[in-house]
Amino acid sequence: MSARTGPFWDGVEGRAPIPPAAATLGLEFIAADTENATIELAFAATEDFTNPLGNVLGAFLSAMLYDTVGPALLATLGPDEFQSTLEIKVSFLRSTRPGRITGKGRVVHRAGDLAYLEGVLLDSGEALIATASATARVIPLGAAGNAP
Repeated sequence: MSARTGPFWDGVEGRAPIPPAAATLGLEFIAADTENATIELAFAATEDFTNPLGNVLGAFLSAMLYDTVGPALLATLGPDEFQSTLEIKVSFLRSTRPGRITGKGRVVHRAGDLAYLEGVLLDSGEALIATASATARVIPLGAAGNAP
């Protein structure tokens, strides 16, 4: 069996650095099931991510969800493909403190170059913190420089 390649897999396998934004979030790859188009990641929410009350700021939770749903799709793509997020909707369900946060994402449906994605964040006690739904377009890797 040949190794998977492409921007996502090269980062996961250590053949390339992970993106700086993902590194800032403390992204850790846990598992991907490409057949079922699901992914599990973890993030290290630090004190630097908090608001004046000591809770992790929603913008950081949104970034974690963005870095969960996108990779759910990326893990299923070929080495010459990338994805561009067209929209994302985040719902915050409860506040959380700094610590390990788990992200679980999945490709709900793909029709041609459009994909519909969902993701959740769980705190260290497995309580649901936030959810997201997103739409993304599969694009050629060479066009990724123009993607958001």
